[in-house]
Amino acid sequence: MTMRGNEIEAILHEVGKAVIGREKEFKLLVTALFTEGHVLFEDLPGTGKTTMMKAFARVIDSQFTRIQCTPDLLPSDVIGGSIFNPKKHDFYIRKGPVFTNILLVDEINRALPRTQSSLLESMEEKQVTIEGETFALEAPFIVLATQNPIDMEGTFPLPEAQMDRFLMKVTLGYPSENDEKQMLMQVGDDIPYDKIQSILDPTKIKKIQEKSKQVHVHPAIVDYITALAKHTRHHVRISIGVSPRGTKALYQAVKSWALVHQRDYVIPDDVKDLIVPVWSHRLTLKTETKMNELNAETVLAEIIKSVKVPEEQVVRL
Repeated sequence: MTMRGNEIEAILHEVGKAVIGREKEFKLLVTALFTEGHVLFEDLPGTGKTTMMKAFARVIDSQFTRIQCTPDLLPSDVIGGSIFNPKKHDFYIRKGPVFTNILLVDEINRALPRTQSSLLESMEEKQVTIEGETFALEAPFIVLATQNPIDMEGTFPLPEAQMDRFLMKVTLGYPSENDEKQMLMQVGDDIPYDKIQSILDPTKIKKIQEKSKQVHVHPAIVDYITALAKHTRHHVRISIGVSPRGTKALYQAVKSWALVHQRDYVIPDDVKDLIVPVWSHRLTLKTETKMNELNAETVLAEIIKSVKVPEEQVVRL
């Protein structure tokens, strides 16, 4: 039931035509897709966030739509609305760009909070309500959002309720010197999106999503995840810890992560690999923690060290 290694290798090969390095980040994207979750990329402008999203979308043979967020973007520009037809003297529903398979929301925190919140229903329920009428979104549906750091001018922090809807938050950082050199030599002029071949389609994605749910999680791993969650709720540096939704998100994500790595069972390292991208944006740190220039990643690293790790032989089938 494991995913074939050549499929993952093929995905990495194809996206590598446009993006150099970033193998782990692309595996995180694939993991989110198989977990039916959404991904928020936060980093400085120009670090390749949008390029990664577009390259990833090309690998999936599905409908792709992009929204460029600005302060004047309205909720109706995202989900659609009721439009008057003067010829028929009647109203009709115009569906917005959210009706797609892969929705790239570029610079999401440049949109006003009311526009940001218009995505909540689609991200959580996979449906959209317009003028009291509910429309289901076709599977797969994944939101890939980018945002600039919240201390930049002209940005509006995402509400906590929407942050919690993202399965993961990923930060790219600057590439290594060798990767940057290769980027200039390989894609320094034009990014060859048209050369990227599709590897996955909706039917195949649905099958893999079902396989992901069947990945074995030993009770010891469940205890490990819940112990980590408990520590976030009582840590001296954290004001608000991980919610049960966050605990469930990590439990689901590690199964897909194991599948991506050719296993039908979860090991403790899977939890360690994903705890930062899945939980870092769900924590609210105390003011003094921020004043000491500590971030969620640092605090989660402390928690990992303080919780006993299950022995691998206990976890294996």
